[in-house]
Amino acid sequence: MQNKGLIKLFALLFGLVSIYQLSYTFITSKLEKDAETYAISQITEAEEDYVAKREALEASYLDSIGANPVLGYTSYDDAKKKELNKGLDLKGGINVTLQISVKDILKGLANNTKNPIFNKALADADNASKNSPDTYLELFFDAFDNVKGDTKLASPDIFANKGLSDVVNFQMTDDEVKPIIRTKIDESIVSAFEVLRERIDGFGVTQPNIQREGNSGRILVELPGARDIARAQELLSSTAQLEFWETYPQSNQSLGTFFVNANEKLKDILEPVESEEETTKPESEIDSLLSDVAQDSLDLTNQVNPLLSKLIPANPGSHAIARVLVVDTAEIGGYLRMREIKRLLPNDIQFTKFLWERSAKDSEIAELYALKSNRDNTPRISGDVVSDAQDTFDQFNKPAVSMTMNTRGAKEWEKLTGDAFNNQTGIAIVLDNKVYTAPGVSSGPISGGRSEITGTFTVNETKDIANVLRAGKLPASAEIIQSEVVGPSLGQEAIDSGFMSFLIAMAFVLVWMVFYYGKAGIFADIALVLNILLIFGVLTSLGAVLTLPGIAGIVLTIGMSVDANVLIFERVKEELARGKGKAQAVADGFSNALSSILDANITTGLTAIILFIFGSGPIKGFATTLLIGIVTSLFTAIFITRLLVDWYVSKKGRSLDFSTGLTKNLFKNMNINFLGKRKIAYVVSFILVGVGIFSLFTTGLQQGVDFVGGRSYQIRFEKAVNPSEIASELNTVFGSGTNVKTFGEANQIKVTTPYKVDVEGIEVDNEIQDKLYTSLQKYLPDGTSFEDFTVGASEKSLGILQSVKVGPTIADDIKNNAFLAIIGSLAVVFLYILLRFRKWQFSLGAVVAVFHDVMIVLGIFSLTGSIMPFNMEIDQAFIAAILTVIGYSLNDTVVVFDRIREIVNLKGWNNGKNINQALNSTLSRTLNTSLTTLIVLLAIFVFGGESLQGFMFAMIVGVIVGTYSSVFIATPIMFDALKKKIAGANE
Repeated sequence: MQNKGLIKLFALLFGLVSIYQLSYTFITSKLEKDAETYAISQITEAEEDYVAKREALEASYLDSIGANPVLGYTSYDDAKKKELNKGLDLKGGINVTLQISVKDILKGLANNTKNPIFNKALADADNASKNSPDTYLELFFDAFDNVKGDTKLASPDIFANKGLSDVVNFQMTDDEVKPIIRTKIDESIVSAFEVLRERIDGFGVTQPNIQREGNSGRILVELPGARDIARAQELLSSTAQLEFWETYPQSNQSLGTFFVNANEKLKDILEPVESEEETTKPESEIDSLLSDVAQDSLDLTNQVNPLLSKLIPANPGSHAIARVLVVDTAEIGGYLRMREIKRLLPNDIQFTKFLWERSAKDSEIAELYALKSNRDNTPRISGDVVSDAQDTFDQFNKPAVSMTMNTRGAKEWEKLTGDAFNNQTGIAIVLDNKVYTAPGVSSGPISGGRSEITGTFTVNETKDIANVLRAGKLPASAEIIQSEVVGPSLGQEAIDSGFMSFLIAMAFVLVWMVFYYGKAGIFADIALVLNILLIFGVLTSLGAVLTLPGIAGIVLTIGMSVDANVLIFERVKEELARGKGKAQAVADGFSNALSSILDANITTGLTAIILFIFGSGPIKGFATTLLIGIVTSLFTAIFITRLLVDWYVSKKGRSLDFSTGLTKNLFKNMNINFLGKRKIAYVVSFILVGVGIFSLFTTGLQQGVDFVGGRSYQIRFEKAVNPSEIASELNTVFGSGTNVKTFGEANQIKVTTPYKVDVEGIEVDNEIQDKLYTSLQKYLPDGTSFEDFTVGASEKSLGILQSVKVGPTIADDIKNNAFLAIIGSLAVVFLYILLRFRKWQFSLGAVVAVFHDVMIVLGIFSLTGSIMPFNMEIDQAFIAAILTVIGYSLNDTVVVFDRIREIVNLKGWNNGKNINQALNSTLSRTLNTSLTTLIVLLAIFVFGGESLQGFMFAMIVGVIVGTYSSVFIATPIMFDALKKKIAGANE
């Protein structure tokens, strides 16, 4: 081998750089462990809210040492920025996909037009978006073209308005306007992206990730390590629509008249419903017993006064007009929004806007405010006048938010405060349609443009409010259409299980290589350890994220690295058997194995690239580590192992046999007639594939939430529970379709429900978690609060450990991407094999074998999905497994094809006899690689945690079937397709 010195230098530098990069991770881990130990020593579990106190003390400890030098070349703050990024499934936190409402942006660009054609096009686009992969903007353009008639996009009441007058004029055609609107939409999404990025920077998590997803208006946000999940969700989805309104006083007579009239009107509206309910609803015993009490006390207000009975007089001095029980706010709000009720507003207050206060977390009462609005429903002052905002404390030392306004805002603020002083009214400060505070003005107009938001806030809440006000408002609403929330304890369990599977797989492979290849196996082991070091070093250098599937990818790389060494060592053994000297046998063995190694790794690499392009989240992590592993495996197997072997055999008197006493003659002189048994193999495969297809058409597959949409929750209890019993209870709460199954141990379940899958918003997530808590409370330990039960709540091992939400639109996109990924990988591999082997028959054999493998895996999942004690859902992880199976199957097939091509070029086809010889000569490599890979996969399957078991099961089946198909399907199909040419060549 030439340039040995250069390779040694490169390997040394590469290894040192990897160690240097990983040193930051070891430093941060050590210091964070010290902080944790310190916090535990200072705060005992007996203290109230000890977990939160420990977290605060840990943060304070790390802040205090953050700038201190460590080992002379870094500090904690510096090392934290350069450490290995851990993904959501290893660190806990939240991952969301936000959909910026293009509809809202379009309405804003059109100045909230009432044009019926425009609004009809929006409605049609809404309907089409539910079943179309196209962007909302393109669907709107298509819908507008279908209904426009003589109306143009450049109409004065659509886009040729004052706001767009500098770019759109009345003479423009629709085709001229469309690119302008596309640009404006893109600018708005970029604005939303920047607003979110600034908010996240102020949130305080390390290594956040935010990125746009194409032109879809979707923004992916990952906050690994975020503990306060509710706070993070609120921060991301809040539009930060800040408004200032003048309020009506409690004494306003027109409001009093309105509520009396509204109450009477509601009696008429609700009377038929109540009468019908009274006649159809059977009276229970308790109702009967209570009826006498109700009549005696004459407490009939609820029946007689549907509105007034629920209104509680406001506190004197408050600028609210009434108070209501929090549980009644939705009902009262619904009444006040009814058209029949709104028509009853007297002329002098006909544009009144009713809003609720933002009540404290545990408050049972909410105040109702009446705001002075106008025909256009626009506030006196909007939030765009705020130039700065800071979290601070008010005169009573309670958390508050201080705001500074620009020049225009200061003038408007002075006018508004003057009106409020003269009218003795309040100024409602409204953020996202909630009244945060409504102070009065006691000393005349306020100049200077300074104001303050006070209320029942925590310090974190004021930090977030100031953060979003500084960052600015989103240009449109942002709905969370996909989310994954992982509790910190589950993340730690994933690290532990992933590390365990890694160690077991590594230990087995290291021992096996020494057992099978003796001293040569030690050299392969050294190269393998270096390979792992390089993978982690490259991951850290690139700033890539390590996920649990990523660990699986690294462990799989161990098997692939072994495969390259097995190919080399088997070829060296063949050269030694031909009587060549040690040095020449090593040189020829490495040279002859190179073609097979490259072909096998390139085909696997192609599937990994496709997986990276079409996958998302942890699946991207799997593809990333697999790609890095392929490159580093090639380097260590081809160069490092060669260096070590050459160094050893160059010394006189040293013996290197590439085998041990037990394995020396294993698989030697094998002469199995594989082609002669191909018809039996065809029948067996036909039956297996046929049964699988029949099951797919009759039973189908259990589609995961990724593909059908919905919400899933991983919930752990103290004791074992019955999933059927829980499913029955939850189906009465959420309606039919809720699925409950054991997930791992008997005390853990996975709940999947389509309940309100079409409804976005944090409110629905909270509603579902509340219903789960209420329904499952009897299975939880006494004293378990709702906060203890919900996902992301402190360091806990019970309750909701993980939640996933996928909206129906994004579920369709995931499904389409999965289909494209599989078809794309087959097409790319077909073309690659065609280019390498120059005969379409080789490509046909490979693709048929891959199709055979995929159908068998799918069939087994369909047949056994309902009886396996682990997750067998078809989701993104399963698609990753299928693509990896495709890569592995092709890896095996290409090695066999490569040997066939080599032997046929030397000896001819000989009626297929030389094909059998090629198959027999690769048998040692095939079984060796398959065995080590299977052991590796089994280690991950057993020790890698519940979330990887279905993924690993698919790969285990795929490896077994792929090994079989490369010998009994791919090669015979290729042979049968080439039979005529082979016969002609032999004549």
